Amino acid sequence: MSSSAVHPQRIAFLGTGKIGEALLSGLLRAGKRPAEVLVTARRPERAAELRERHGVAVCSTKEAAELADTLILAVKPQDMGALMDELAPHLAPGRLVISAAAGIPTGWFEDRLPPGTPVVRVMPNTPVLVDEGMSVISGGSHTTEEHLRRAEEIFASVGKVLRLPETQQDAATALSGSGPAYFYYLVEAMTDAGILLGLPRQVAHDLIVQSAIGASVMLRDSGEHPVKLREAVTSPAGTTIAAIRELENHGVRAALLGALEAARDRSRELASGGK
Repeated sequence: MSSSAVHPQRIAFLGTGKIGEALLSGLLRAGKRPAEVLVTARRPERAAELRERHGVAVCSTKEAAELADTLILAVKPQDMGALMDELAPHLAPGRLVISAAAGIPTGWFEDRLPPGTPVVRVMPNTPVLVDEGMSVISGGSHTTEEHLRRAEEIFASVGKVLRLPETQQDAATALSGSGPAYFYYLVEAMTDAGILLGLPRQVAHDLIVQSAIGASVMLRDSGEHPVKLREAVTSPAGTTIAAIRELENHGVRAALLGALEAARDRSRELASGGK
């Protein structure tokens, strides 16, 4: 692959696991041409798979640094140091670096990349796999409005994007980054409850999943506060209020507050190098 002038529209993915490939696929569905996308892959069989599935070119880290104007780093946090060693010597000024690695602040990248490199930190969540992701972006000390808009455009192809100050990234990680797991946990528990009440597992699952989808759409589209939506289901002396009383008696609300604080604290530990 030739390493001539930078193509102003090229995006390179350094790391194409589930999240990286989901984002790549979303960009292509949104109209990005395969010729404008580069990917790196360490295993030859993975490189062949990406070429066949998406029609994109596979290149080295050095070539990505030389040919792309936007580089999306989607490797695991523990692999980011080695990637910086490969990338930094070849990264020319003006390239936008977007990191999707949990817990690593923009300053960490700025210390290892050429001076003045614009870095955007993003925390996506797994529903990017179905184009319903929630991605939170924060700019580093060298990013401009144009850099943030470019990052927003990329991640909007697989869901919703929200800008936040980097100081709020740990809280966003606790809420939306880890958030899908809390809902899966709740669905798992409610399915067990359905079985306890005498329903077949699949019936309980279908009832809960569709109820969750409907409630989510109402929350998103109605503009109503969740309390008002809940009250619309809660009749005096009815079944719903009996269930809610039990949730309150067992401290479910307090447990959620404590759980999200724990997730936020763990995100801070990881950002500071904690094991």
